[in-house]
Amino acid sequence: MADITHTSAPVQHHAILVVDDALDTLRMLCDALTAEGYAVLAARDAQEALERLEIVIPDGILLDAVMPGMDGFELCRKLKATPHWAHIPVVFMTGLSDTDQILNGFASGGVDYVVKPLRLPEVLVRLATHVRNAQATRLAREAVDVAGLGTVVLDSRGRVAWHSPQAIRWLEAAFGAQGSQEAQAWLQTTHKNAEISTKLPDNGLLVARHIGQSGISESMLVLHVAPAQTGTTVRQPDVPLTPRETEVLSWLAKGKTNRDIAEILGMSHRTVNKHLEHIFEKLGVETRSAATAIAGHLLK
Repeated sequence: MADITHTSAPVQHHAILVVDDALDTLRMLCDALTAEGYAVLAARDAQEALERLEIVIPDGILLDAVMPGMDGFELCRKLKATPHWAHIPVVFMTGLSDTDQILNGFASGGVDYVVKPLRLPEVLVRLATHVRNAQATRLAREAVDVAGLGTVVLDSRGRVAWHSPQAIRWLEAAFGAQGSQEAQAWLQTTHKNAEISTKLPDNGLLVARHIGQSGISESMLVLHVAPAQTGTTVRQPDVPLTPRETEVLSWLAKGKTNRDIAEILGMSHRTVNKHLEHIFEKLGVETRSAATAIAGHLLK
């Protein structure tokens, strides 16, 4: 256990799910992870793991490859096929040294593997790296949603390599939760048409625009919602701002501070803050810069 001190600094506020049918291994890993500052969830099989995941979405999973019933490979494929679990990095634990089994782990969606008997320092270092990388990726994906846009990256074969949370919500609204193949086929048509659109249930249009390459043979698409009557023109949808909120947003877009806006419009600083809270909520943003970016479309 003393070797654990050679790992990276303790990670706070991250939750790890450990899935292993061997009680001794489960107890050893739980103790080591707790000592590193993780919150630990334990499961003896795939069914227990799914039950834990319904309650808490962990930041990483240590998964035994060979278990009775549903094995680790099948469980991992199920996780990767479920949108709200797909981002979780899965590190396989296996006593198998066969190359085919290792490849199976990666093919099912695992990001790494460690061989039993486990060397705890190696497990902890690998896990910390993947949790850190997954968190950075998640934050980057969520950041593109702040300005009211969604982003999708297609690989060289036209498959969805990744998409931002907002993009997932819009695609599910347009094609249904089970319509991932249909959505992917629709997105692929941007290779022929730079901009495409499809109807949403609320009569709006989901618009996808091809904006170029994001890497070797990868294509980046930006998604936006537009009113149905605007055709395929990408514009910010109408937002029910009050006349006063519109005035506040207009001055915000001109770079004025809250105090400046209060003086110009003859209202208290507190009232300006309250108007901005309502504006941010209606626009679906959290920052002044994001609101300013959208204001350029709204206030034309």
